[in-house]
This record gives sequence, structure tokens and C-alpha cells, in this order.
Amino acid sequence: MKLDYMTGFGNDFQTESLPGALPVGRNSPQKCAYGLYAEQLSGSPFTAPRNINERSWLYRIRPSVKHTGKYTKIDFPFWKTAPNISENNLPLGQYRWDPFPMPGNATNFLHGVKTITTSGDVNTHNGMAASIYAFNEPMDNLVFTNADAEMLFVPETENILLFTEMGKMLVGPGEIAILPRGMMVKISNSKPCRGYICENYGAKFTLPDRGPIGANCLANPRDFKTPTSCFEDKEEKHVSIVKWCGLFYQTELNHSPLDVVAWHGNYIPYCYDLRNFSPVGAISFDHPDPSIYTVLTAPTETAGTANIDFVIFPERWAVAENTFRPPWYHRNIMSEFMGLIYGQYDAKPEGFVPGGISLHNMMLPHGPDAEAFEKASNSELNPVKITNTLAFMFETKFPQHLTKFAAEASQLQGDYSDCWNGINKNFNGKK
Repeated sequence: MKLDYMTGFGNDFQTESLPGALPVGRNSPQKCAYGLYAEQLSGSPFTAPRNINERSWLYRIRPSVKHTGKYTKIDFPFWKTAPNISENNLPLGQYRWDPFPMPGNATNFLHGVKTITTSGDVNTHNGMAASIYAFNEPMDNLVFTNADAEMLFVPETENILLFTEMGKMLVGPGEIAILPRGMMVKISNSKPCRGYICENYGAKFTLPDRGPIGANCLANPRDFKTPTSCFEDKEEKHVSIVKWCGLFYQTELNHSPLDVVAWHGNYIPYCYDLRNFSPVGAISFDHPDPSIYTVLTAPTETAGTANIDFVIFPERWAVAENTFRPPWYHRNIMSEFMGLIYGQYDAKPEGFVPGGISLHNMMLPHGPDAEAFEKASNSELNPVKITNTLAFMFETKFPQHLTKFAAEASQLQGDYSDCWNGINKNFNGKK
């Protein structure tokens, strides 16, 4: 499927599916072209500073008040929202899961979401949730709105098509998509597919400051893509589902709400190919902090302390001399949810496979397993290209609480901590 995109991060865009659908020189004319309705979608307070003020103007067949009705409550028992401090019998520790299976029955995206961790509090716009999805059926005449969170999609197998109010995005393994809070979407697939989701309850994702790195490298703004407008004019039964403060509600419509014919603004969905990320690393000695691989960050009021950092570990050169090249053993004020999209992660050559998950909560020690330590400690330090690998982290300042589903899942590796059992005492009192 070939789709058209507009490029750039944080830009103000304009796009129309029919010529002349966008008004010129004003946002809300007395009468819009084609009999459309003008509607503003705001992603920030009206008075937010210009550099963080976000809004888009949508020109649609029906205003979104016609896309709502009397709601009834509906339940998705495995999709959880913070605060959700589950009562389970798991002790404190480092955790890892095998990949979760594809569904055996017909399952759409909404029924295929299963939350692994939650943190913070959705009611105060702080924190996040990390989930997996696995589904094999398109949403068809079903649309979804997440009023709680900005959503980051990380496919692990196969492409998914996100048909949003503002256009279509097709993303697959090695790519991500970001859907702003409050935007309607239906999600389709051609094959059974699986991946990861991060719900961001806090300030929206933005590009991290580069600091001394300068003007280039990491994720470059030109590589982010925003869809062009497209719409449905379907007068047939649809169901609209809204997630609001952790609860789900549905209402029935007699038409498709994906009816935006034209739009302009900067409150937008977008996607990005992670293979365009330009990594920066140590070229003389020492392994750099993982922050050097930050693609997107959702900041807090405390500078340098993120609600969420989205970090990747892509293909890269390892050239540092007299250096233990894998990540060092560490304890961290941040909590790390890690997934593997493809390939092998260099610090965990066994047991951590594509579609798997690891969780290292704040101040719990972690690092290379015994095999990785021995190999890295004794290998010749020639320049090496780390290839065919793409791992990521959802990292947050909040503790990540396991859901009941994650704690009781058969995919939980009960012996994960054994990977450090082979680490020996090498101390002999001699230099």
C-alpha cells in the first residue's frame, strides 16, 4: 500500500482531499466549502506558550458531536490504567517474559491489548502504561479514541494500518507510530500481528535536546512523517469506543466518524522509521549512557527527568578500546521496560528474544548475564559492527507496577535471575 506523507517534526501542516476544502485566510468561515463543518482539536491549553501550543482545525462532514451519543460501559479486562497496584504474590525482583502467543480466535486490536505495567496516575496526567498487542482481525466499522493518553505503537511482527481522523499510516517492524491523545482511529492488518504499546499520560513526546552533540544525529526532524488527509463517507452502522480515566465506553453511530476532508495544524499523528536514527557512541573508551539513544522524550517539570524516554539500541559500530563494551552493571533511578523487535540483544544473548519483555524497576541491579560478561571481558577489541538488532526501552521516573495478567502469565520466566548465577568472584587481592 502506497500512502502519501508530509515530512518534518513539530511542523504546522495543511492538507485537503478535495480541492478548495481548506478555507483561506481564516479558520472558521460562515459557510465551509462542500457543506463541511469546522472544528478545532486542541492538544494544549489555549494559553500555552506558542512553542508548545498545539491545535488542529478539521473540516469534516459531520462535527464530532454527531459522533457521540448515549454511552454504555464496556470492559476490556486485560487493558489496565494507572493507578493499578495489583495484588499478586510476586516478590520484588527483575522480571522477563517470553513472547506472548498470537490469538487463536478472531481478535481485533482492542481485544488484543494486554497491559504489562502501569505507573503514575492517569487522573493527574502523570505516568504511563506498557502493553503488548496481538490481533488477527481488522476493526472494520469500529473506531477507538484514547482520551487518557498519547499512544506509541512499536510493531514487532507485520504491518499495521492506522486509519486516523487525519489520514492513514502504515507501519511495520522497525517503525513506530504516535497517535495524539483524543484522536479517533481504526486499526487493520493483513496478517496476524504483534507488538508493543506505550500509553503516555503526561506531556507529549518531543525530540530530546542534543546538547553538545550539536545540530545533527539521533532522530532528525526531516525523517518524521505525517499523513495526508483521507476520509470515509459511509452511512452504515459504526461503534465508537472511548477510553476515559481507565474506563471504556461505547456508543453506536449510523455513519463513519472518520470523515475529515481537510485539516491544518500541528496536533497530529506521525510515524518514524527507526532505521533512520543516527547513533552516536564512544569512539575511544567507555560505554555511553543509554540516553544517547533516545528517540523521543516526554518531559516533566524536572529538567532531565522524563515521564517517558523512548530509547532504542540499533545497529551500530563498537570501536572503543580498553572498554567493557556491553552495558555495564547498574542500578537506576528510572524504571526500564525493554522489548526486542528483531535480532539479538548484546547484553542478553540467550533468553531475550523478539517479542519478549524485560522489566528492571528503579534501583534494582541489572546488567549483562554471565555469558555476555565472559565474552566481553575476553574478546579482542577490534572494531565490530553490531548488526541485525533492534531493541528498545520505555523508561520512566515512576515505578512500574505489574498487572495481575503479567504476574500470572505462563510466559513469565521463573528462572530469569539465574542468568547471573554464573558470575564468579574474580577478586584475588592482586592488581
